[in-house]
Amino acid sequence: MFDLHRLRLLRELKHRGTLAAVAAALSYAPSSVSQQLSQLEAEVGVPLLEPVGRRVRLTEQAEILVAHTEAVLERLERAEADIATSLTELTGTLRVATFQTAALALVPAALRLLQETHPHLRVHVTHREPEKSLPALQARDFDLVLAEEYPGNPLPRPAELAYEPLLDDPLYLAVPRPAAGPRAELRRLAGHPWVMEPEGTPARRWATGVCRDAGFEPDVRFETTDLLLHLRLVEEGLAAAFLPGLVVNGPPETAGLRELAARRRVLTVVRRGRGGHPAVVACRDALRRAAASRTDRSGEDRP
Repeated sequence: MFDLHRLRLLRELKHRGTLAAVAAALSYAPSSVSQQLSQLEAEVGVPLLEPVGRRVRLTEQAEILVAHTEAVLERLERAEADIATSLTELTGTLRVATFQTAALALVPAALRLLQETHPHLRVHVTHREPEKSLPALQARDFDLVLAEEYPGNPLPRPAELAYEPLLDDPLYLAVPRPAAGPRAELRRLAGHPWVMEPEGTPARRWATGVCRDAGFEPDVRFETTDLLLHLRLVEEGLAAAFLPGLVVNGPPETAGLRELAARRRVLTVVRRGRGGHPAVVACRDALRRAAASRTDRSGEDRP
């Protein structure tokens, strides 16, 4: 019988990459992690790690062990969910990671709903972009992640994660002054400065593709993941931008908006074993209600 604690350390190493990262995440000394993994190797009877430069990587046999460990941990999370469901009061801590626009437009309303219905549930919210929050979800740093998908840039779908659509967010071309239509406006912006998210992000790949389809390479002068700064630069007449609906709700008239045909999908993501936990179920329900309320208000605001 293999030691579950040591199996979890091996799993952590797969997701975090280095012994130092595992030690830092779990508040261990690196030597202690190394010793525990050496003991696991002795239990299994085959090498589990092999050196690659100054680092180590998992052997084929270690990958097999990690796959079985994932299944065991998923089953344990389901057991935890069943126990929580059997209780009359929802307590404990739910760890949520969210990207910026969802944090601004959806999370506060959802938290208010959760306070009303489950006052003893503690929700800890971290601002983290999906590129980092999804691997952290796999590493069990979070219980629920709010993520985004841009057209043509689907999120990876590891088997241990479960994805649920929350809303389809309209995308806008934002320019300092209103103009005739989105594609006509795009062609006129061939020499205009742009603000976009950093290279390598799904939003940047999508935005660059839209500009190229319109026949030009965007002159990107500003790079930031802060979409409020994107909007501010547009308002000041310094750049054009592509902005999602969660950011442009009721912007000042200094920003001309043209809705595009494309939509950004907002999703909630959990580990499969965690999806039935009542805290996760309650949070997803609160987020759906917050999204529906916002959609209703947006419909009323349209002329």
